[in-house]
Amino acid sequence: MTHTSGLTALEPLTREEILDRAAKLPEVHHYPTVDELHASFAELAAQHPEQLSVTPLGHSRAGEPILLYSIAGPEHDPESGPTTAGLSGLLAGGVHPNEPIGSWTLLHLVRQLLQDTKLHGALATSFHVIPCADPDSMRLNQGWFQTPADRARYFENFYRPAGPEQVEWTFPFRYKAAHFDAMLPETRALQRAIDLTRPDFYMPLHNAESGGAYYYLSDTLCTAPSTDTAPSSHLEPLHELLSELPAALGIPLHRGEPEAAHFKVLSPGVFAMGTLEEAYDWVEALGLDPFPEGSTGESSTGYARRHGTLSMVAEMPQWKHLLADDVSPSGQDYAAALRAQADQLAAAGELLMALLGRWDAHTESVHAAPAPAPTEPALLRASRAFLPLLGQAAESQRARSADPACQREATVAELHGLTGILHMLRLRFGGMFLRALREIAAKELAAELAELYADWLAEAELQEADLVPIPIKDAAGMQYGAVLALAAHTLRRRQGE
Repeated sequence: MTHTSGLTALEPLTREEILDRAAKLPEVHHYPTVDELHASFAELAAQHPEQLSVTPLGHSRAGEPILLYSIAGPEHDPESGPTTAGLSGLLAGGVHPNEPIGSWTLLHLVRQLLQDTKLHGALATSFHVIPCADPDSMRLNQGWFQTPADRARYFENFYRPAGPEQVEWTFPFRYKAAHFDAMLPETRALQRAIDLTRPDFYMPLHNAESGGAYYYLSDTLCTAPSTDTAPSSHLEPLHELLSELPAALGIPLHRGEPEAAHFKVLSPGVFAMGTLEEAYDWVEALGLDPFPEGSTGESSTGYARRHGTLSMVAEMPQWKHLLADDVSPSGQDYAAALRAQADQLAAAGELLMALLGRWDAHTESVHAAPAPAPTEPALLRASRAFLPLLGQAAESQRARSADPACQREATVAELHGLTGILHMLRLRFGGMFLRALREIAAKELAAELAELYADWLAEAELQEADLVPIPIKDAAGMQYGAVLALAAHTLRRRQGE
């Protein structure tokens, strides 16, 4: 990390300034395509050649360039390199290609930094941004970018790469029986950005689908900078601001479980990110396979730990549910709810896997003595990877239902979370598999799945009828505010060292 004198004289942004700036993003009604995103950044670089530099990081598997745009800190010395002035902050968009809110967040941040010297000076940071870390995969989501409020269109055009093809989860990892080293070209590009910028703080820009907003903080961000300060008191202002941001923008705070039950709750809606080793041990303790076939590697935030980087993931939904922050008793048994969800997940998984098995049997009968098969289309590869997850999720929920900690009454938010997960898994991966079957002209199987999928979609619309699309400017505003909060917190932390 960078260590520079003179930072103690700076006044980071206040809570009020961050909330005010987060609420002032321009109104937009669609997400930019990959080409539109690249064109916007290229235009900014052409307009501000002395302020905004461009560094090629590599290329995607389809040959698209992956670029790093950098704005030097206010104390930047051109002869000393890009990371010697003030702090270094790295932001990566498109790490999951179905999560495009970060496209607007990055464009707004860079425009503000170029235009607002007060903002740039207050943060004392060299900002480095990757507009899109996985352009090939983001193109496969563009079918819903023009009408993002339409949930049916979203699910019918959804794409997420198979785990071993995800930029976010393909950094090297070795622990116990786990071993992963199959890095992608896109992952190597992101790795180069992390090693080049040695960020003091880093945010891969994610977003959730529905419910409420929540955050993950890295282990380096869950401790105080010195033994003289208690971690809880040092982090309390950050936690409070992160909890305030969603409410200020009309977004509920997620008060149900984190995405995995082993994550530690730091404060309402704020969770410790933990490590992949901890996740492995938790799954192993449940009696399940902690590294099944198709498992992935380390995350980008896990890789960034080697630089002492403070990392945050801010998850804001595209659709809000007002029950997401309701912690009142539901009147229903939590363990029973887990078992009921497990039954539904298992049934859906069995149906989808049976359809996939029939396709495989068909191809084997057609190609009795085939030459090596060509590479499968991305949608079918992703379906092979994700369809088994429904059964695996069912096993996990059944195992959790036996945990003494789950022998209690569920909160309203917890039940809402279980319902949302069920519909998300069925519609995301059922919809992606339906796209795959249509792409490979498996007409009979596609027609069969289309009927089943229509029932799932109707059930989701009935049970989640009160979901409300969040204006893009508010979702991106929350993410933008989280970026400013992390930068200001990192600066205050450095001044306290």
